[in-house]
Amino acid sequence: SVDYAFQDETRDLIILTGSSSARMRKNVGETFPDYNVKNYGFGGSQMFELLYFINELVLNESPDKVIIYEGDNDINAGKTADEVMVTTAEVVGKIKEALPETAIYLISPKPSLSRWKLQEKYIDLNEKMKTYSEKSDNLTFIDVWNPMLNDEGTPIKDIFVSDGLHMNEKGYKIWHEVIGPVVVKE
Repeated sequence: SVDYAFQDETRDLIILTGSSSARMRKNVGETFPDYNVKNYGFGGSQMFELLYFINELVLNESPDKVIIYEGDNDINAGKTADEVMVTTAEVVGKIKEALPETAIYLISPKPSLSRWKLQEKYIDLNEKMKTYSEKSDNLTFIDVWNPMLNDEGTPIKDIFVSDGLHMNEKGYKIWHEVIGPVVVKE
């Protein structure tokens, strides 16, 4: 399902894509009121699936900015951070090759109650995404991991729905406050 904000052809296009945390983000256009926004998130996806659908979801749309949330399901499926990064580099490479002016944003995999036992693997992936982004032009890493932790360093409990994985509006408010300013300022 595509969440179309008000479409004004004079506005730059932002595409949000990735797994269910992207797909379930309602009213994403409110985070970016001066842009056209399309939410092409698809539940359960992993980075290799985004790579497979990169033409349909990103390249054919020629967005000015693309925000990617992947890695969460990859780690849960048993992939290593290095395996995820190989595919991440392929995704980024395809976007850069076809759309060299497009700004790319990688959202860190988030902490969650239901997957907390995998925290070290998520931290490893987040560090690798951050390092990769710092070495790449037009690629920005956005850390949502740390803002979603409480003072004890564990996930804030009341930002999740009952499954302990997906976020409620409080969780998305954190995303709005963290992601919005980074994407808009560039």
